[in-house]
Amino acid sequence: MFEQTKALCQHFLKIGLPGFDLIVYKDGECILRYMGGYADRENGIPMQGKEKYHVYSCSKLITCAAAMQLWEKGAFQLEDNLSDYMPAFKEMTVKTENGIQRAKNPIKICDLFQMTSGMNYDLKTPALLDYYENGNKACPTVEIANLLAKTPLEFEPGEKWKYSLSHDVLGALVEVLSGERFENYVKAHIFDPLGMENSDFLHPMEDWNGFARLYSYQAETGIFEPRWRNAFRPGKDYAAGGAGCTSTVEDFIKFLEALRVGDVILKKETVALMSTNRLTEKQRATYTCKVPGSGYGLGMRTPLSDPRYTEFGWAGAAGSFASVDPINNISLFYAQHVLSSPNRPLRKWLYNTVLGDLAGKRVEVPIDRADDNPALTY
Repeated sequence: MFEQTKALCQHFLKIGLPGFDLIVYKDGECILRYMGGYADRENGIPMQGKEKYHVYSCSKLITCAAAMQLWEKGAFQLEDNLSDYMPAFKEMTVKTENGIQRAKNPIKICDLFQMTSGMNYDLKTPALLDYYENGNKACPTVEIANLLAKTPLEFEPGEKWKYSLSHDVLGALVEVLSGERFENYVKAHIFDPLGMENSDFLHPMEDWNGFARLYSYQAETGIFEPRWRNAFRPGKDYAAGGAGCTSTVEDFIKFLEALRVGDVILKKETVALMSTNRLTEKQRATYTCKVPGSGYGLGMRTPLSDPRYTEFGWAGAAGSFASVDPINNISLFYAQHVLSSPNRPLRKWLYNTVLGDLAGKRVEVPIDRADDNPALTY
């Protein structure tokens, strides 16, 4: 069973991936747990299935779920101006053909969810570098978010889609609205209720006990270079809503199952709203996700009108891939720990092969050609 899915995972090892771990649920039951390779290749430690990972941008799914919990409680409306709650974002500037000018459009909270805020993904802006150089090492979440407001926007809010630090700011907004530190809110309202005991948004920066070793693939040399530091976390107190979660495969699938079932941490109607495309045709023109038939909703890729595509989710820079299919009652989480990995264009095919294996249908995976952009933004 699952011969095609397993063959694809084995192909990942053949092209040099140190190790992987995959879990698939259907109708609430685990139907596939498949892992291979090494958690630490240099020391010959095989994958055990309990390893922790930086899930990087899969963190965004959790951050958006946390924010939507507050939306359900009436703490904000999606069309509210961000500056109503975070005044640092009231007087924004924007890059134009005529230089930097005052922005005409306010950033709305929905723009944070939808990546249409006009922000970029730069944690080394002049304002932030000045902040770091003045001896500020802790980097509290809201403090850093407010400094991001000093950076000129790439475009007027709402005009385009651009991958950015929007969800980091959304995490800061959760902290402002809830009165709790973002990492504590997520623990109390998502991790603890779901039994995600090995997940955190503020794991100690130098504690790597139990982690799969993190690598960075160097395409020019073909070398997998060991590394540890999460570059999206400038200081020990910065809980990065967009890339700061550490978790395990067994933990993360609990979160995805909660989204699939609904009425657990979020109402079914809320999950349906999040997983519905919200991008206009103009915004989709700059949308960089290469998963076929996908749009973008409130913090996740979503199905469009093609009935062949019924899943939603997202992925992470080191190779994690999350998929939830409420129509076929499937949830899937795949983890690896390699930045700029050579198999990045192929991760999206895991969902297709699982469906193919369940239906007994052949799936042609283009493993011998670069059918996608390996510099995919997520």
